[in-house]
Amino acid sequence: MNGQPGTTRAAVVTGADSGIGRATAVRLAQEGLDVGITWHQDREGAEATAAEVRDAGRRAAVQRMDLTVLPEAADAVDRLAEELGRVDVLVNNAGVGTAVPFLELELDDVREVIDVDLVGPLVCGQRAAQRMIRQGDGGRIVNVTSVHEHQPRVGAAPYCAAKGGLGLLTQVMALELAEYGITVNAVAPGEIATPMTGQEDVDVLTVRRPGVPLGRPGDAREVAAVIAFLSGPGASYVTGASWSVDGGMLRMGPHAGSHLESDSWRRP
Repeated sequence: MNGQPGTTRAAVVTGADSGIGRATAVRLAQEGLDVGITWHQDREGAEATAAEVRDAGRRAAVQRMDLTVLPEAADAVDRLAEELGRVDVLVNNAGVGTAVPFLELELDDVREVIDVDLVGPLVCGQRAAQRMIRQGDGGRIVNVTSVHEHQPRVGAAPYCAAKGGLGLLTQVMALELAEYGITVNAVAPGEIATPMTGQEDVDVLTVRRPGVPLGRPGDAREVAAVIAFLSGPGASYVTGASWSVDGGMLRMGPHAGSHLESDSWRRP
């Protein structure tokens, strides 16, 4: 899956104005891909990402995408692919969450989370896959889920439902798109130092997380490295998998996770 001879591969990364999306766009540019960047509210952030992509020697294109407006939002994938000449990689990264008890949820808020975190990636995945099939040389789709694809969290019912659904959608896409040489995988981050967790530009080595086996939150670039692997030739036989990038958080099981305040669980 290298594109036609003499062509440069191109990626579209949704929600690439900050955090994991920005780190992924820059990492893919460093790997030699041109990058299409979408943003919802932070155009300045998206342009800053584009500048980093260009500093890495690759072309960048920017489009606004509002995943609450479907299916029209996915038009941004087509516009970016047209501007860059093709699309070889789609990273469905844009997402939104809640912190509301189940009994207090409003239906409009639930629908917004489901649209952004599940239906949006489905529609964007369709658009990208259709183009990859016409191009005729395969492709890569990476859906950014969460550790809450696999484990629940109090106050996050719509988010967990959407991410769990996206995990199973990833598996169905992998089965159906394999015949076209398109691999589809999920990356499931744990606590990552991003604006979404209120830790933008934090040095993760200075933050103590006793409840995470590696003892700290993750850096967005650590997630981007896994996405880049799944987007490249080294992952040509990997499809339908969910890759946890969580410092071991999911392995904690009944020990709980990142909110623990002591290391007492480390001793029997």
